[in-house]
Amino acid sequence: MSRTYQKLIVSRENGIETVTLNFPDRRNAIGPTMTNELLWALSDAHEADDVRVVVLTGAGKAFCAGGDFSEITGGSSGEQLPHKGDYSDLLLAMVRAEKPIVARVNGLAMGGGLGMVAASHFAIASDDAQLGTPEINVGLFPMMIMAVLARHVPRRRLLQMMLLGEKFLASEGKALGLLGQVVPSSELDGAVKVITDGLLSKSPLTIKLGLRAFAAQDDLDLASALPLLRDRLAECLSTDDAREGLMAFLSKRPPVWAGK
Repeated sequence: MSRTYQKLIVSRENGIETVTLNFPDRRNAIGPTMTNELLWALSDAHEADDVRVVVLTGAGKAFCAGGDFSEITGGSSGEQLPHKGDYSDLLLAMVRAEKPIVARVNGLAMGGGLGMVAASHFAIASDDAQLGTPEINVGLFPMMIMAVLARHVPRRRLLQMMLLGEKFLASEGKALGLLGQVVPSSELDGAVKVITDGLLSKSPLTIKLGLRAFAAQDDLDLASALPLLRDRLAECLSTDDAREGLMAFLSKRPPVWAGK
């Protein structure tokens, strides 16, 4: 579905929906307007049969510099689309997305921007990108992003980051598990393409079922998670794509996915 966005550029090609944060004058700072537009863009991608993967990136030299304080402190959001949700809804939608989200971190990713990186399924950054949680320096605290950062970063390191308002290089972000890959900026698009090509070669239904199961078990204890995942495996085995994949393996040929 075609929509008019104020702070995003959305394009779709060959199964990939590219969502670009487009507020370069403020280094793509995120406020209520951009948040709401992202919720609509992700919802549209979820509903579109021709979208298999979402790539999230930023215009210019930044991914997202954090919160747009001019909107957060009461400035007009100027939303033109119906209100769909706030930043907490956005993080939850990303974590629960049933189509893979690849964060293409082309530069600065601070605060709310780092939260989106942590909520994505894949995160690939240029080696000159900088990450951080500087909110405490302006009398705020990274409350909502804490929940997604804690899924990657060890407890003591996370507390240090948040309480000292640290900024750090992409290389440390990779060591902490916030980034999957760090590459020279000239190789960023190629590294993203390796991931998206790999995802496009897989059964879209199996990916959907897998991501749905992953989100469902994420907060469960082992005794609760295993029965749930046993049932989800049975659901997966009942699909045409599973039968096709197994037959293709036995026949030593590439599978042809039907998506059902």
